[in-house]
Amino acid sequence: MAKKLTSKTATKTKAAKAKTAPAQTKGAPMTLEETLRQLKGLGNAGVRAQNAKSGPLGSGAGDNQFGVSRGDVRKLANKIKTNHELALSLWNTGNIDAQFLATLLIKVNLLPADEMERMVKSVTWVWVADWLYSYVLKEHADKETLRKKWMTSDDRWVARAGWQLTAGRVAKSPEGLDLEALLDRIEKEMGAAAPEVQWTMNMCLAEIGIHFPKHRKRAIAIGEKLGIYRDYPVSKVARPPSPRSGLTSW
Repeated sequence: MAKKLTSKTATKTKAAKAKTAPAQTKGAPMTLEETLRQLKGLGNAGVRAQNAKSGPLGSGAGDNQFGVSRGDVRKLANKIKTNHELALSLWNTGNIDAQFLATLLIKVNLLPADEMERMVKSVTWVWVADWLYSYVLKEHADKETLRKKWMTSDDRWVARAGWQLTAGRVAKSPEGLDLEALLDRIEKEMGAAAPEVQWTMNMCLAEIGIHFPKHRKRAIAIGEKLGIYRDYPVSKVARPPSPRSGLTSW
């Protein structure tokens, strides 16, 4: 005769099964194809049109985009979490939305200096360059070595990144920088530089003028002489990059 199953023995049986049952596995990481499919689903024609517009920083984004809002990119990144391999695969697609997402997923400490430089060189749009700087480049352990190297580069994206890193140093850790030499270079080279490079050279010029009163008069004079952003379009409630001089707002 079968033994009657009491509530007590049933509880013991459930407990035993719980101990021997395999642990529930977490969901598999998203693949490149799945991620691109989600990005495509978040695309918006209005965002694509806005991205494609040309502006004073150079040309607009090309056709390799879905038109995902930056907010939706951030939400997707929060869902996926850090994933270095996926980030590199996303970056290599050349799709700007995938590259925005890649900057939020990448593990900076796993990125060698030569790979960092390769990523900078492969940029095709300024806003992607800015995200790469903000979330990856300025956190890189070799950023100072790269900065020094890039300040003499003929590649517009590499030079842009070099000046952006230099502007950051002027603002936060200027020790050892030759500010007079930087002003000399800006005065001599900025007028003929590519638009993408002019923007970060101007950032550096403004940071010198803001943080170093002894150089402010000359910085303003250089900005007035060049006047590159004198007619920069801004909304009625925003301050222009330069009241009179072409410098970023001081």
